[in-house]
Amino acid sequence: MSDKNGLDSRVMRLFDGYVHGQITRREFLDRVAAVTASGVSAALLLKSLSPDYALAQQIDPDDKSLSVSYKKYASPKGAGVMRGYYVRPAVIQHRLPAIVVIHENRGLNPYIEDVARRLGTAGFIAFAPDALTPLGGYPGNDDDGRALQRQRDSDEMIEDFIAAAEYLQQHPDCTGKVGAVGFCFGGGMAMRLAVRLPDLAAAVAFYGRHPNAEEAEFIRAPLMLHHAGLDERVNAGWPDFEKGLEAAGRHFVNYEYADVNHGFHNDTTPRFDKAAAELAWQRTVKFFTRYLQP
Repeated sequence: MSDKNGLDSRVMRLFDGYVHGQITRREFLDRVAAVTASGVSAALLLKSLSPDYALAQQIDPDDKSLSVSYKKYASPKGAGVMRGYYVRPAVIQHRLPAIVVIHENRGLNPYIEDVARRLGTAGFIAFAPDALTPLGGYPGNDDDGRALQRQRDSDEMIEDFIAAAEYLQQHPDCTGKVGAVGFCFGGGMAMRLAVRLPDLAAAVAFYGRHPNAEEAEFIRAPLMLHHAGLDERVNAGWPDFEKGLEAAGRHFVNYEYADVNHGFHNDTTPRFDKAAAELAWQRTVKFFTRYLQP
């Protein structure tokens, strides 16, 4: 069985398990070899599914309409000192709302930096922290990035991202209104910020792990969730969390994109689905404009 882009669903389930640490690289290769008969080696198949960051450039890093830099910020309850990618329009005549951009489970890679620049061109301040800062930062490839991120304490990382939101709230460029958007691990973290920060202005989660249903009562920010129709692992947690949001009377909107895989917004891998990604992004920018702009 294949998705609408021709990707074998069995292979994609195995790949999802591999990139999320549920099976090893060796297990992925062995299991893929057992379920496919395409003549393509499992190693070549894995290479084809891995990101090509030359594709992650919708917005040129040297775009003159943007001011781009790396900034350090204090995270006293987390790792101490963190580093992130800071983007804003090059010319600003007044303070702007800001958005914390939270990466997947592999550190601040070129795709997430490009997402931050996309928000900059939409008129927001975007700040993308690197959870791997205490370990030297994103190492340049996702396999090593995933291994490093597994070494971080999860509670400490939460504090690091909370500190990033507080850093933006106090930044002289910012109006004080701050939202969060994240992808995979980052989607779950965006919802975690909504649980922890009563003054978060809005949160958008792309295929992220959901909080427990009883945590919904602590959320004050409006939520937008994007789920991939074929993402059985993440989607299994949605019904309970949805019930929690409804019981708590929270404002949320959920979109499910049929016949696409987890990671469909990431335009550097074959899981990318152009139509779903563009629609989800349009909805995301409109949502932030509604809740963050004056």
